[in-house]
This record gives sequence, structure tokens and C-alpha cells, in this order.
Amino acid sequence: MPKTVFPTLSRRAFLAGTAAGASMITLHPFSARAAEGQVHLRIMETTDLHVHVFPYDYYSDRPVDTVGLSRTASIIGDIRAEATNSMLVDNGDFLQGNPMGDYIAYERGMKEGDMHPVITAMNTVGFDAGTIGNHEFNYGLDFLMKSAAGAEFPIVLANLATEKGAAPRDDTTLFKPYVILDRTVTDGAGASHDIKVGIIGFTPPQVMNWDSKHLQGNVEARDIVETARAYIPEMKEAGADIIIALSHSGIGAAKETDGMENASVPLASVDAVDAVMTGHSHLVFPSPTYADYAAVDVDKGTIHGKPAAMGGFWGSHLGVIDLMLEREAGEWRVVSTASEARPISKRNEDRSVTALVEDDPAVLDSVRQQHEETLAYVRRAVGKTSAPLHSYFALVADDPSVQIVSIAQKWYIEQMMEGTEYEGLPILSAAAPFKAGGRGGPEYYTDVPAGDVAIKNVADLYLYPNTARAVKVNGQQLKDWLERSAGMFNQVEVGKADQVLLNTEFPSYNFDVIDGVTYQIDLSQPSKYGPKGEPLNPDANRIVDLAYDGQPVTPDMEFIIATNNYRASGGGSFPGAMGDTIIFEAPDTNRDVIVRYIVEQGTINPSADANWSFAPLENTSVLFETGPKARDYMSDVKGVTIEDAGDGADGFAQFRIML
Repeated sequence: MPKTVFPTLSRRAFLAGTAAGASMITLHPFSARAAEGQVHLRIMETTDLHVHVFPYDYYSDRPVDTVGLSRTASIIGDIRAEATNSMLVDNGDFLQGNPMGDYIAYERGMKEGDMHPVITAMNTVGFDAGTIGNHEFNYGLDFLMKSAAGAEFPIVLANLATEKGAAPRDDTTLFKPYVILDRTVTDGAGASHDIKVGIIGFTPPQVMNWDSKHLQGNVEARDIVETARAYIPEMKEAGADIIIALSHSGIGAAKETDGMENASVPLASVDAVDAVMTGHSHLVFPSPTYADYAAVDVDKGTIHGKPAAMGGFWGSHLGVIDLMLEREAGEWRVVSTASEARPISKRNEDRSVTALVEDDPAVLDSVRQQHEETLAYVRRAVGKTSAPLHSYFALVADDPSVQIVSIAQKWYIEQMMEGTEYEGLPILSAAAPFKAGGRGGPEYYTDVPAGDVAIKNVADLYLYPNTARAVKVNGQQLKDWLERSAGMFNQVEVGKADQVLLNTEFPSYNFDVIDGVTYQIDLSQPSKYGPKGEPLNPDANRIVDLAYDGQPVTPDMEFIIATNNYRASGGGSFPGAMGDTIIFEAPDTNRDVIVRYIVEQGTINPSADANWSFAPLENTSVLFETGPKARDYMSDVKGVTIEDAGDGADGFAQFRIML
């Protein structure tokens, strides 16, 4: 590979430009203070781009300021200019994750010689190297290899082999395990030096489970840290002066265990690794998120004393590691480091977003045609629904908009459990309505008529970019999960008419309906839990006649519940979902799961199956409010009889249920 000379900015030129008012850029202290024989090398990272080139949410079909490589790219020039020497790497998960990726994979396809738009954009930005994330395999190996072929930068991956040898160094790897880049750097005195930068890449070995249909029989994965220990000495033997690990793996436990998904902490402890670029978790490092992690120093931005960075996701941040290198006895060594993550936007106290950067026009222009084609794709039908998808009655009866989310989640987790120790356990699915009026107003409801379903309709069904999770619970936890959900309702007095049904302090996204079991809710009982999950009445039993497959659920029965990362990790304080029952962390968002399900089914049948209802209470009625358009669907609601009770307040309509 030809030797590359880094773009440089001398201190004299920088200071002269600043004096002339030509620049507001501040030179990094490493560059400003570097002496003869000292070199400041800045390494910049993008990670988990997931095809987000344009600052656009294709699901909601609107521009946004929080995502996009076009935004991240616009700050790279300034960040480069702060350092005498710099390079740019990508940490994986660039090929899948939004409708542009699906459009290319499912609609346009990739032939030999075709350019994938995200690769085109990355070439425009000018990356030095990249690695492969777990999502690169979602569309199959043929699609991946044809897409990666267009990259004008080396792509490395050490722990995935097409032919596995006796040890990692004997493997035939899918991509080159590492690359050594010849670079010319400038020291503090303006002198040039040659340096060899080694880049090695890793992906979670769990890809063999997550994409088994594409990978089984074609490739084999190795443990990340085991692979690093095998190849790092070889890289040093090949002349690497410094080694940067591109770890598409999160920051997790410090204790090394075989086959770790989030292995960046033990990876950083491997001898001769000088810096670790992390990702996969869609988080930011350095940040307070990791304040209590063993071997992690948030203030210094280090893991086991090695500099590390994680640049968010979808282009939200640029990870930056600064190395002060010094030449001694013919070898380069790291004498000082700094780490940070630069955001492209900020969230204000009122939850509004302020953009901190503008777009790079060249990046936008490079994929503008594919962006327009993607817009047409998301606005066009990708499937059909045999019944309307609406949420007008989602808080009072089994509901089609919640039903389809549950069906898709269950379909997905069933596939993920195949071949695992959990195969054969009953799989249930928990989902809650997101658009259900309330403070959003009388129009704030999902409303997709029967017929064509477009990808952008999925945003109506699932507002948040959550990722799928599975938890294992027992029968008692299952019942208490439903008791927690039943806090949505006020306690009613038997024999009394027109009592207010809904607790206005209870958010709709915490009203989980669990599909796969049948049950009733006895509103004459007090709620066992308060609006925030706090225990109120420990002996209360609102959930009655809870059954699975026609048989009563007993406390010792075991179930898997498909849900999302927010709920599974303790969001909403649900029994059985406090972070300690997670058995599967999916690499896919719930939105993607729904889209895939619709595409595969062609026509979906989201009709509610009325697996839950209110227990009968003699001579008792309740009132609730919902959107006026609910009147169009009154007769379709199963499991409960609903009467129109006239107009409600603030544009809402009022309805009555005879219990």
C-alpha cells in the first residue's frame, strides 16, 4: 500500500490564520505543545451508522437534526484541523438499520460492481479503515461482500473465518484480519517521520446465532479476546508501531468470559493494544453511563489505562482519541492520551433539539438519488393489512395496533430461541400502545385503514427506536407484570354507573398487554401497584382467570416474554423485567422486526383476539375518552360492548362500557 502523508496544519499557519480572523479552530494541546520527536496523532471514529447518511427519519418521513453521516462529516474537517496528524475509521454496523438499507437489499439489490449508497458516502468522506459489525450480515454474505467491494478503504475483521484452523492465526478469514497502514507524520518541530499504524477489527461472535440462516455452514466465529491475543503479536512482528482495535463490541464486564458479546474491557487489557474504538451498544464513551464500570476511567476516557471512544449511533457523535507519540530508541510509544465524543446536536431542557452542525453538501450529493428512491419506497406499500390498525380503544380492549406488534415480536423471538437452551418454553409477547391520546390530543392515535401498509406506517405502530429483548419469568412474575399494567384503571364501585375508568397519571406506554395468555381484570379490586410501579396494595388481585393454553397459570410455570430493551431493563418498574431476567438481547430494533414481519407475510392479519377483558360487574358502568374517529370502529371491538356517550372535553369523544 502506498505511503500516505497526513494532512497537517503547522502552528505558525494556524496562528496566522486565527490572527487574520480566518478560523475559530483551537489547536489541541498535544499539537500545540509537541516538541521535536513528538507527534500528535488524532483518531476519529464513526460507529453504528446504520445507513443514516441523510439527516432524515424515513419512518416518520421528516428531517431530523440528531442523525446523519452528512452532519458528522461536516465537523470532521474542523476536528482534523485541531490536530497536526489525523485519521478516520468506522467501527461497523453501517450496512443495515433504516429503510434506505432495506430498499437497497430488498428492492434494488446488489450486483457485481454496484455501489451501496452508504459506501459511496463513506468514500466521499474519506475513511482510512473500517470493520464489520453484526448487522452487516443481516442481508446475507453475498450482499455484504458485493457492498464491501466498493469501499476505497481497507475493511478488516479478525474473528470470523471461512475456514477455521487449529488456532486463530491458522484461520482463513472472511476479511483481512488486520491491515498495517504506512503513514508519514509531522512532529512538533515540523519534521516528517514514517509510522506504521496497525488496524484490527472484531465483531460479536453472537452473529452465529443472530444470523444463523446466513452464516451457519459458511463461516465460524471466534472469541474476540482470544483472537486479539493471537494476532496482535503478529502485527508487531509485521512492524506495526501502534495498534488500534476496532471493537464492534460494547463496554461491559471486566472479567473475561468465553464468547463475550461486549468484550471491549478485556480487549483493552491485551498487550500492545494502544487504543480501542468501541461501539455496538449505541451509547457514548466517555460519558457518565460508564462511571461505575470496573477498569473504566470515565474522566480520563480510558479502559485498563488505554484510550477508548464510542461515538454514539446513526452519526450522532464522532468518537475522538488523541495520542501523543514519542520516538525513542527507534520505536514509537504512547506518552499521553485524551478521549472524547463530539455530538452533532444537543437536547434542550424542553426536549427540543438544536443542531450543532450543518450538512456536508458533498456527502448529501453523493447519495441524493438513492435518498429520493428511498422516500418513494417508504411511501409505497410493502404489504397489506386485512383489518384497520388503530389505537382508539387500546386502553380498554384488545387492540389491533398492539396486536400486530405482539405478533411480530413473538415471530421474531421464536426464531431467535431456536437451537438455544430455551427452545420449547412458551413464548409470550408484551406490547403497549404509544399513541393513545392523552396529552397528545384527540388526534394522537394510530390510524391505518385496512389495505396497503407503507413502511412509514410502522412509525405509527412503534414510535421509539427500541431494540427487541426476551426475558424469562415464572408464573408469579407474569401475573405481577399484568397487575402492574392494570394500574391503568381506577378502582370502581360495584353497582354504580358512569365511573371514570382511566387513571390520568398512568402513561399509556406502561399499559402492557401480554399476548399468548388469557386473563380478565377485576376493576372492583384496588391496584396492586401505583403509576410508577410502587407497591400499593400487596394483597390485591385484579388479574383473574390467568391461563395459558386453557390451563391456569401456576406460580412455578416458566415463560419467555418478548419485549423491548426499555422494559426488559427496568423501564416502568415491572416485576420480572428489572434487568436480571434478560436471556436475549437482540441486535434488531422492534421497528425493523415489524417491517420484516410485514414484508415476509405480505398480508398481515392484526385483528385483536380478545385474549383479555374486564371481569363482569353487575349494574356497573364506566366512562372513558378517546378520539372522535373511534366512532368509526366501535362495532369492531371484541370482548366488550361500547356505547357512544357523547362529546368529551377538549375535542375528545366519550364512551361507555357496561361491565
